[in-house]
Amino acid sequence: MDPITFSIIRHRLYRIVDEAVITLKNVSGSAITNEGHDLMVSLYRADGSLLMGGVGFLHHLTSAAEACQSIIRRFGDRIEEGDIYLLNDPYTAALHTSDVYLVSPIHHHGQLVAWSACFVHVYDIGAKNPGGFCPDADSIYIEGFSSPGIRLVRGGEIIGDVFDTLMNMVRSPEMVALDISSMIACNNVARDRMQALIDKYGAATVDEACQTLIANSESQLRARLLELPDGQWQSRQYLNVGSDVSKVVLTMTKRADELNFDFSGSSAQSTHAVNCTKWASLGGLFAPLFPLLCYDITWNEGVIRPIQMTAPEGSIVNCTRPAPVSVATVGAIQSVNNAACSTIGKLLATSEKYRREATAVWHANHFAIFKFGRNQHNREGIGILTETFAGAGGARTFADGVDVGGEVPNPISRMANVETVENMFPIRYRYRRLRCDSGGAGYYRGGAGMDLAITPHDAPDGGIHYVVSGKGAAFPMSDGLAGGYPGAPNAYLWHKHGVDDSTDASVVETEPVDWGVFPLMGSDTLEVRWNGGGGVGDPLQRSSEAVLADVGAGVVSNEVAVAVYGVVIDGGAIDSVATTARREQLRSARVGGATPRKPIKGLPVPLECGHHDGSVSVSCAGCGEILAGHGEAWKAKLLPIESPMNEIMSAYSTIDGVSLHQYVCPVCGALLDSETVYADDPPLLDYVGAIPDA
Repeated sequence: MDPITFSIIRHRLYRIVDEAVITLKNVSGSAITNEGHDLMVSLYRADGSLLMGGVGFLHHLTSAAEACQSIIRRFGDRIEEGDIYLLNDPYTAALHTSDVYLVSPIHHHGQLVAWSACFVHVYDIGAKNPGGFCPDADSIYIEGFSSPGIRLVRGGEIIGDVFDTLMNMVRSPEMVALDISSMIACNNVARDRMQALIDKYGAATVDEACQTLIANSESQLRARLLELPDGQWQSRQYLNVGSDVSKVVLTMTKRADELNFDFSGSSAQSTHAVNCTKWASLGGLFAPLFPLLCYDITWNEGVIRPIQMTAPEGSIVNCTRPAPVSVATVGAIQSVNNAACSTIGKLLATSEKYRREATAVWHANHFAIFKFGRNQHNREGIGILTETFAGAGGARTFADGVDVGGEVPNPISRMANVETVENMFPIRYRYRRLRCDSGGAGYYRGGAGMDLAITPHDAPDGGIHYVVSGKGAAFPMSDGLAGGYPGAPNAYLWHKHGVDDSTDASVVETEPVDWGVFPLMGSDTLEVRWNGGGGVGDPLQRSSEAVLADVGAGVVSNEVAVAVYGVVIDGGAIDSVATTARREQLRSARVGGATPRKPIKGLPVPLECGHHDGSVSVSCAGCGEILAGHGEAWKAKLLPIESPMNEIMSAYSTIDGVSLHQYVCPVCGALLDSETVYADDPPLLDYVGAIPDA
């Protein structure tokens, strides 16, 4: 079609989504929505396929497409102009019951031409625990109301009995009503603007532009995949609930212009609420894929077509009803995010053209801490600590990660102001600050996370309660890239203040917590330490000046500077002689105590792929040593250096059996790869330029 008309319509579609997002935020009264940006708005074709993916949590772009298609199948020719449908059943399309989708058909002169869809994490869902996260749920039946699709609005008018029924099942109906109203307003704006666009250009012209947009996205992604080498890359994520450890295992295969994500080998579905359904896993892998591989491509159905996913039924990433899933978004779904981010980063790092787009894993462990109780205004307060959305940026192949730099699956995430939280809840912040040694070490350091501490203040009931859930605190999850270390894991500390009856002295008992419902009363303090991003490249090759600056900024300790980076700082200055000796000592230890046979050239990405007569070999970029020939897994030829994780630095406080396996060049001692390993799990094998036989 005419390129100018196409460009105008494309940009109008962008603006429709943007205006709908603004409407959603302005109408909502929930900090998780308008401050944390836990939301999504997108446009869909008449058949429910994705037309224009919006910002917010990108997991929902494909799940909302399934929600639209489910409503089409469920209601068929009963879909009417002016309808809005509610859907939040995870076994139909949603991620968990708290994420309520409102989908709206868009008609033009009586003809169904498109859909709009949005979601927010509603204030309450009527689950066993306020806010919707239920750590002790043993099935979906106590995780709040769930609907596979119900008509909420007909002909532009809310259906009163349906709305009243929903409000009758939640703890704070006025706030949930505001959540629902914000989504209705959002869909109304999207419908009105879409109809105005069709009025101006005609239904046929807009439809042709939409088809062209989808075709362009598909061809652009396929062309990009053809520029990248074929191969197979693996990643693994651990999560724990107490002593129960589960894992998400991913093998990503790139062949020609297609990508396959295979989660075979992942744990069986859990008895705990960390599971997710297949639609959630699909959204989970697309959440990092959209920004990492399609940063300059419109996110729509065209991007989805070259991607396949395998998720075994009955596994933690494709659970079967009625397995509990209320913690899915900060459980298995985020593990899928992290695993996909890791393998995509490895793929991009093999390409000279696209290497700058590769990244280590960002903020990999959300902490879902919901507070509930009577607040200082004598009203019921329910809400999440939105600091989890502040995240921490993974290092890139050209720069450090951004401290408190957000997360890949939500490009607009942020945390609420301290004053906002203190106004809504009877608490006071003791501090909120950068966390030392949280960012993964590397040639480029991962972004730092933060520490926070809250205590009750002006609480009519003496305090509040809080729900802790997520993926636990036993494992580092922000994987590094190209030898970079993972970011430190989360930590949750309940400091209970009391009095020793025998002496009347004040005492503090500290209890680590990471799963369940707990009180925060009197002068108790809840301290939360959240993970940093993964590092990129060999820490021994990071510039001494950069390490000195990190120590001065308080994001790297003197101990880690010496132990991990090999940089000796004396009196606020680098001791060059001692640093050279220390780094030579550490590099020598990597090759069995001998002097490395070749000098090393410092590079953030220590592997390079050489092409000869159509075959590919993998070599050390630091010294040129060939590590593997065509079709060989290079790590299978090396013995890893195994170090207990909690001996590397104190921030890696983990359970027994967790170790860091480091793979080094046997000639120059360059660190090539690092991976977190629990118990006797096998190495993650990567193939570049060839795909192993099944």
